[in-house]
Amino acid sequence: MAHRARLPGLFLLFALAIFAWSASLVLAQTAETTADIVRQLKGLEALPELDVAVLRQQAAERIKSRVDVVALKRPPLSRELNRLPHVNLAIQFNPDTPVIRPESYSLLGRIADALYDPALMSSAFLIIGRTESAGKRDYNLMLSQRRAEAIRDALVTTFKVSSKRLMAVGLGEEQLLDAEHPKAAVNQQALIVTVK
Repeated sequence: MAHRARLPGLFLLFALAIFAWSASLVLAQTAETTADIVRQLKGLEALPELDVAVLRQQAAERIKSRVDVVALKRPPLSRELNRLPHVNLAIQFNPDTPVIRPESYSLLGRIADALYDPALMSSAFLIIGRTESAGKRDYNLMLSQRRAEAIRDALVTTFKVSSKRLMAVGLGEEQLLDAEHPKAAVNQQALIVTVK
């Protein structure tokens, strides 16, 4: 009888092990190599007409406008961002904080290595924080700004990338990666865009 009581527990452990293994495969498939990051960030043909302060102001004004467009129908704040050399990166944070999780530092290291690549050494970059469409839009905007700044600060302090080459802006849920699924976790990915 004791043997049968252990079967559900063993099954649960087996199921958890399979889940952890499959999750690690998914993470491994989405992890960017330094070469991938360099390839995606190089090739800026002309200087964009982007003003970080204006982007930040537009995001704040859109939220305050009282016109709450459903996230699925909300146009991106800047279509130009998607036309510039960019890379989406799944940097993990502690829930509802700008604290970068330790497992994301290897990805930050690859980003720093890419930014030191000769093909990108004369370039400048905009780090954009984003969130999924859950909770209050003004909170998401503030959290995404703090997360973008945390990424910039980690690259500057830990990996010694020049602060003159990095800017940070949070766009909250106003620049969704997957507008068809506004609450999808993929919308939390940071975006790094070549701007110079």
